[in-house]
Amino acid sequence: MMKFVSVTSALVLGATTPSFAGTLEQAEIDPMVETVTMAPAPTYGRDWTGGYAGIQLGLGQVDVDPDGADLNGDGALYGVHAGYMYDLGRYVLGGELDYDLTEIESTELAGKVDSVLRLKGRVGYDAGAILPYMTAGFAQTDASDTALGGVDDGYFFGVGAVYAMRDTILVGGEVLQHSFDDFDGTGFDVDAMTATARVSFKF
Repeated sequence: MMKFVSVTSALVLGATTPSFAGTLEQAEIDPMVETVTMAPAPTYGRDWTGGYAGIQLGLGQVDVDPDGADLNGDGALYGVHAGYMYDLGRYVLGGELDYDLTEIESTELAGKVDSVLRLKGRVGYDAGAILPYMTAGFAQTDASDTALGGVDDGYFFGVGAVYAMRDTILVGGEVLQHSFDDFDGTGFDVDAMTATARVSFKF
């Protein structure tokens, strides 16, 4: 009887040992895999890239200096503009063409500034929904007067800001200082400042 039990135990152990060994051989150890998360590229505010067009309305003041005299004029102005912006990330570059009709008059000279055409370059800072910028460029004005009449070219510089109410609606303001030396050969130096409110549609 004892011999039978011993033989039986040996058979049982012999039958189970290979299965246990096979289980150890089949077990696989999963390697440790470290997941590396790449930091996203930095972004600055919104994307201002695109064309735009709109209208402006404001006030202007003219200072005429004929050989030491000081002759001033002021009045309203209104016009249209169109341009394009390119967003570089932190900074936004742009170009713009605008045209104003004006009611700026000088009672001393009995004349008025009829229109102003500007070709602008702009550099702005992307502050999210707000874009403050500096601008400068070429200006051409047309004046009608017995003493100060004609067309003359000059330059301007100034500052402005744009607020994006929506992706396609921009509102803002702009202040520009203009200079026209020896206006149309008359010997008069003309300086002008304009301040306008602007509405643009971006596309």
